[in-house]
Amino acid sequence: MRRIALTTIGILMTMCAATAHADVVTDWNQIAIDMLKAANIAVNPWSRSMAMVHVAMSDAINTVQGRYASYTAKLPPAPNASAEAAAVSAARHILIQLVPAQRARIDEAYADSLARLPDGAAKNDGITLGERVAALVQADRSTDATNVPDTYRPITMPGVWIPTQPPAFAEYAQAKPWGMKSADQFRPGPPPPLSSALYARDYNETKDLGGAKSVTRTAQQTEAVRFWTTGNFLPSWNQVARQLSAAKGLGLAENSRLFALVNMGIANNYICDWDAKFHYNRWRPVTAIRNGDQDGNDATERDAGWTPLNATPMHPEYPSSAAIVAGVASGVLESVFGAGSLPILTVTDSADSRLQRQFNSIAQIAEEQRMVRIWGGIHFRNSLEVSEQMGRKLAAHLLSNTMTPVR
Repeated sequence: MRRIALTTIGILMTMCAATAHADVVTDWNQIAIDMLKAANIAVNPWSRSMAMVHVAMSDAINTVQGRYASYTAKLPPAPNASAEAAAVSAARHILIQLVPAQRARIDEAYADSLARLPDGAAKNDGITLGERVAALVQADRSTDATNVPDTYRPITMPGVWIPTQPPAFAEYAQAKPWGMKSADQFRPGPPPPLSSALYARDYNETKDLGGAKSVTRTAQQTEAVRFWTTGNFLPSWNQVARQLSAAKGLGLAENSRLFALVNMGIANNYICDWDAKFHYNRWRPVTAIRNGDQDGNDATERDAGWTPLNATPMHPEYPSSAAIVAGVASGVLESVFGAGSLPILTVTDSADSRLQRQFNSIAQIAEEQRMVRIWGGIHFRNSLEVSEQMGRKLAAHLLSNTMTPVR
């Protein structure tokens, strides 16, 4: 991995390459990200919104082209409609429902997209089809239980952080997943016992590398921790997907399925992660290390003043959302683009476009996204390894059972 500051020529070359192969799916992927950012929507609601937009586009396109099975929209084939108009219309209607305050900007983008398509019956039929598909997707997710009351049990382990008010995202442990039977379908086994050598290994690694005053962590590792904020984890995989799609020149139906599966997987991450987190209620490193004399393990020395480099999230440690995302996104992308070396992939900071990181493979991105949770002092290595495998299983399940090829 290399940190970069692209030259003006390099930026223009990258933009031109992406533009040359852009289609309505990648266009509206970026539009959706922009609209959600403008509305200050992040993490769980962000992932749900992105999945809805891309499922709607994929279902609309495949109602016309019939390349892949629809997820929600079981409508009669519409081979004479414009697939592009259907996708644009579906994306617009989903976004208007999700971020109504951004309607003027959404409609401006919508008008621009439609202006590029030839007028006629096919375009009109596509617009109508997109509206119908969006309504079906909205109806399907209207009962996804993302606003149910929190019911998780309190943490009872000595010294563990106990919330005085349940985090709003705990409700996702009970939400309706995408293309899965239940939130606990891929729930992992329990974390290692506190008395185990594995726990001691992970404890001491995070204590050594992840402390705010660590003398072991390198400057490059610290820089990576600061780059991979919450605002960059999820959009990064969409950025990578757009670059890989442009380089390979994927067709419209292939693109719509790719982006739908990536974003369905990311949305499932939160549902599966919260299910397991609040099932196991594992303490975070900051609590564990400050209470190292209470874990019954002679190999874990207490440091009552230890502080992580990253702020500790207000939810349990096991498993890791970041690592599940890395696993599921990698699994989906590698199924299309392979697991080997690739042309340079650039990830740009969502808040400051001057900050960028470059990678030579999908695996490199996933690895760094996992490791920064150790370098930042908020996760243990075993949690990251287990979580990455959870994500891989999620990806394999979606690829085998969702939006499968029809012809």
